[in-house]
Amino acid sequence: MNESAPESPQSSAAPKRGVLLRNAGPALWIAALAVAFAAWQWYDSRTESGALRQETATKLAEADAQARGSRLVAEQAREAMAAVQVKLGVLESRLAESQNRQIALEALYQELSRNRDEWAYSEIEQSLAIASQQLALAGNVKAALIALQTADTRLQRMDRPQLTALRKAVASDIERLKAAPHVDTLAISTRLDALIAQVDKLPLAMEMRPQPEQPPAAAPGAGEGNPWTRFWSNVWTELRGLIRVQQMDQPDAALLAPSQAFFLRENLRLRLIGARLALLARDATSYKADLKAARDWLNRYYDTRNSNVEHALAMLRNLHDAEVGIAVPEINATLEAMRNLRAARERGRR
Repeated sequence: MNESAPESPQSSAAPKRGVLLRNAGPALWIAALAVAFAAWQWYDSRTESGALRQETATKLAEADAQARGSRLVAEQAREAMAAVQVKLGVLESRLAESQNRQIALEALYQELSRNRDEWAYSEIEQSLAIASQQLALAGNVKAALIALQTADTRLQRMDRPQLTALRKAVASDIERLKAAPHVDTLAISTRLDALIAQVDKLPLAMEMRPQPEQPPAAAPGAGEGNPWTRFWSNVWTELRGLIRVQQMDQPDAALLAPSQAFFLRENLRLRLIGARLALLARDATSYKADLKAARDWLNRYYDTRNSNVEHALAMLRNLHDAEVGIAVPEINATLEAMRNLRAARERGRR
């Protein structure tokens, strides 16, 4: 029997290696292709990564430049904002100062307006008080009318609705005063003052002196002749100068002592002063009585042929004929309206 000899390890390994080589060939190709693909992928990825890094670097550089520009613009904006804030602070301070000044000016204007109104109201009240005094004390309608017209003019300048009632009352009283009969108290009082000043200058009847007579004309040839004739002629002339006969218009002329003449003049002055007081008081009875007494005294005790006495008598007659007892209208409506306005203003202040 033929036994086969045992195979050696080398002879068995050779076929296995060939089989392995035959089996490993495609795998190696595949592995090589995979390695090549991986290498190509790596290279491509590296290329793209470099490009990406370059692009990223470029964009980062641009962003950095933009950031620097933005920071510069922001810095400029901050500086501009700081300058604007400074200017705004200055403007605010000036605005506050202007507002304070405006407030002060408004307060001053209101104060001046109040003072002006107070002055205007005071002037109106003073005009009304003057009108009332002229009517009550002197009966001077003309002066009262002027005072009321002055008050009405100031009321028109003020032109306030709350003054309507007062203006109506003033207008009504003005019309009443215009329609009232007028007594020129001032003119009459002035004429009485002129008479009072002339009292000491009026001559008395007892002080009247006769007019000097013209010496008789010498007869022709009177200077001639004997001395006895001339002597008796001169004596006769002297005797005729010692005795004078004159016709008197007032045969009962009162003869007064010097002291009585003084008191006569003073009493005449007092009569005229009494007539003036009666005129101011609108007492027609006393006024006419004093003037009549003064006229009677002039006719009895004074030289009526003197021009000053004649003028005084004529003036007394005219003054006696003047009507002074006219009822003077009152302005109570205006005064009442002024009191109501004053009360309303005082309530408004509270």
